[in-house]
Amino acid sequence: AVVFTDIDLDKAYEFDDYCHNHQPPISFIKSEVCGLFGSVFCDFGPKFTVLDVDGEDPHTGIIASISNDNPALISCVDDERLEFQDGDLVVFSEVHGMTELNDGKPRKVKNARPFSFSIEEDTSNFGIYVKGGIVTQVKEPKVLCFKALRDAMTDPGEFLLSDFSKFERPPVLHLAFQALDKFKKDHGRCPAAGCEEDAQSFLKIAAAINEASADRKLDTIDEKLFRQFASGSRAVLNPMAAMFGGIVGQEVVKACSGKFHPLNQFFYFDSVESLPTYPLEPQDLKPSNNRYDAQVSVFGSKLQKKMEEANTFVVGSGALGCEFLKNLALMGVSCSSKGKLTITDDDIIEKSNLSRQFLFRDWNIGQAKSTVAATAASAINPSLHIDALQNRACPDTENVFHDTFWEGLDVVINALDNVNARMYMDMRCLYFQKPLLESGTLGAKCNTQMVIPHLTENYGASRDPPEKQAPMCTVHSFPHNIDHCLTWARSEFEGLLEKTPNEVNSFLSNPAQYAAAMRKAGDAQARELLERVSECLNKDRCSTFDDCISWARL
Repeated sequence: AVVFTDIDLDKAYEFDDYCHNHQPPISFIKSEVCGLFGSVFCDFGPKFTVLDVDGEDPHTGIIASISNDNPALISCVDDERLEFQDGDLVVFSEVHGMTELNDGKPRKVKNARPFSFSIEEDTSNFGIYVKGGIVTQVKEPKVLCFKALRDAMTDPGEFLLSDFSKFERPPVLHLAFQALDKFKKDHGRCPAAGCEEDAQSFLKIAAAINEASADRKLDTIDEKLFRQFASGSRAVLNPMAAMFGGIVGQEVVKACSGKFHPLNQFFYFDSVESLPTYPLEPQDLKPSNNRYDAQVSVFGSKLQKKMEEANTFVVGSGALGCEFLKNLALMGVSCSSKGKLTITDDDIIEKSNLSRQFLFRDWNIGQAKSTVAATAASAINPSLHIDALQNRACPDTENVFHDTFWEGLDVVINALDNVNARMYMDMRCLYFQKPLLESGTLGAKCNTQMVIPHLTENYGASRDPPEKQAPMCTVHSFPHNIDHCLTWARSEFEGLLEKTPNEVNSFLSNPAQYAAAMRKAGDAQARELLERVSECLNKDRCSTFDDCISWARL
């Protein structure tokens, strides 16, 4: 795969034609960020095969019965709902009696129900189903046909929406980026921030391109939006660059692995809602020859000063925390004498963290995450006023994060990895009426939520449905999928190597107290625990370390 950024269209056409027609095709990705607007274009060749569209684990089910009908009806055990949908492909294995289905041939699901489905096959002449059988989803490869950039530019097809409240926005941005390319060819530069003459010239170019686009001509041109686009077009903002860098990086992974569905083909995004609600004067957008000139040209010097003077609280310095710290440092948040950034995390750096927590290095293993992250962020921007703490944000540390601390905050940013901590931080933000930026990741999935006092609902206002858990009777008696087997193995491990040794140690340390506790426990529980202790001290008693290793392996 090849990735191009900030390249004019003529050069992009030339490179994409070569990549598109090469044998085998070379995946071509083009991205551009202009102020609060960004675009990505992907061309993975005339025929690109996606091996796994969604990256999810294949769904499975255990069979209870199969009918000898046309079409055949398959019923599954009712302890867990099936996740199959009409059109999915499945294979059968370990079926007793109707062994004809064990041939490994994918069969299409239809009439999918919570605990049953049909397959498009006549099983009237098959053997009679006796017992057993597992049905497993098969991921069907998908072939995508990409257009070359020069063809897609005039006939882009259907755009992927980034915001469902802006259905008409992608065609507008498609035109705006073409107009910007023409403006740069004519003037050798981007439009100047707040320049009325450049804005008028940009609007005329956009109108001319729109008139020439007979098939996809826009009825009207949003003059305000095009002025906003032109004014900030020369600025590359750190948050936008971080976002599109992540998107493009993921597209590279898709191109190289064939896993996950790629963008097809243009993707546009804008965040004009981030602009100040008050009018921006040209004088307020002028550069002052410092590292924040790009942001000033979009947001104005007043908002930049407000960010520099912000009192910010970041909770967690793991993968998300490192990314947030880097972004905040580059943006100049809390970088004036009046600003302060407090980050807290009670965890230390482990080797496994290094693959995604990029502010840490090998020599930082064993050190406090918050301290190392703060040092790295200060290296990015020496003006950053940051205070690194190793306290967990919880009721026990309210003497550290006291009322005076909370009342002085301007914004709270969560970078947490568990729901309980999120709920606690949400409760505190709700009590002190502080804005909260909440987010989380899980593999290639992510979520984000902005909580603004008196404007949006808080994090704890809605609850996710409980995660599916296998019934313990199924886990111990009849584990039939990967999750069941993992749960069973963990239960056995904890019982043998954690719970039972703890009980034995409790008995040996104070037999009389342990016996008294057993008398207070229920008969069934006391009997089970005492049998474990007796077995461990007699039958499974180990005299040497080698005996312990042998017992654990067996």
